[in-house]
Amino acid sequence: MRYACDSDPARAAAVAGLASGCEAVTDLQAVLDDPAIQAVIVSTPNSSLAPIALAAVRAGRHVLVEKPGALRAADLRILRSAAEKSRVRVRLGYNHRCHRALIRAREMVDAGAIGPLMFLRGRYGHGGRKGYDREWRADPRLSGGGELIDQGVHLIDLAGWFLGEFAVVEGHATTYFWDMKVDDNAFVDLRTAGGRTAWLHVSCTEWKNLFSLEIYGRGGKLAIDGLGGSYGVERLTHYHMTPEMGPPETKVWDYPGADDSWRIETEAFIDDVRLGREPVPGLDAGVRTLEIVETIYRKSGYFES
Repeated sequence: MRYACDSDPARAAAVAGLASGCEAVTDLQAVLDDPAIQAVIVSTPNSSLAPIALAAVRAGRHVLVEKPGALRAADLRILRSAAEKSRVRVRLGYNHRCHRALIRAREMVDAGAIGPLMFLRGRYGHGGRKGYDREWRADPRLSGGGELIDQGVHLIDLAGWFLGEFAVVEGHATTYFWDMKVDDNAFVDLRTAGGRTAWLHVSCTEWKNLFSLEIYGRGGKLAIDGLGGSYGVERLTHYHMTPEMGPPETKVWDYPGADDSWRIETEAFIDDVRLGREPVPGLDAGVRTLEIVETIYRKSGYFES
């Protein structure tokens, strides 16, 4: 049995209509009480992610929860403890890891294509829309913050995926343009214990949608640009340094077409459950990302409580 559950019956019906044999419901507990349900996907505004995921985990259900998973790292720690007690799998929905250019980049890094890594630079942003500062993402009670916890967590997650855990967290978040209590820009400097650096900027005053991630090694560079749609064609470029230095050898891979990262992510979650493997990214990675977000917000005077 499959359910589409939403507090709004019309929304539940609209989602249920996308799949055969799917029933629209508004009662989450009824879904969790159905013994035929093995797994739950939680995709809601940030404030509801952890409470729903926690209810599902305590009911013994595996969970794919949309990023960032919670408003605060403490909520994810509670979820992690409950998942360990219930012996269920929880995957964090950082779907950018499942974009084809990023999958290929990860494979190339692992194969040593650009040598030992040195640093990473990432930019991610959009220009909002009329009324953006009155949407749920602009309400800290629902979102937990602004651009940093919205798009910024994707860059932080990717940076950690490539470079490892960060021992030093610097930077600031600020509100330049939008009339809202949350940040519209954030600038982040992260360093591992070994000195690898991630330099990140996220913005909802980018005006023209942008995604750019550059990974630098001692033997070359990988550049990922675009995510499809309004962000432009997804592209991976490999700049390979030759022994004589000078202009690098360059190879480009384009990934046109629809964004299928969510399908790849969902299939990976199904395999997590089927194979009994630990999800990557899981709750440990989610906690670390939110800890970085909270550090930047504290430094910047947001949400001291």
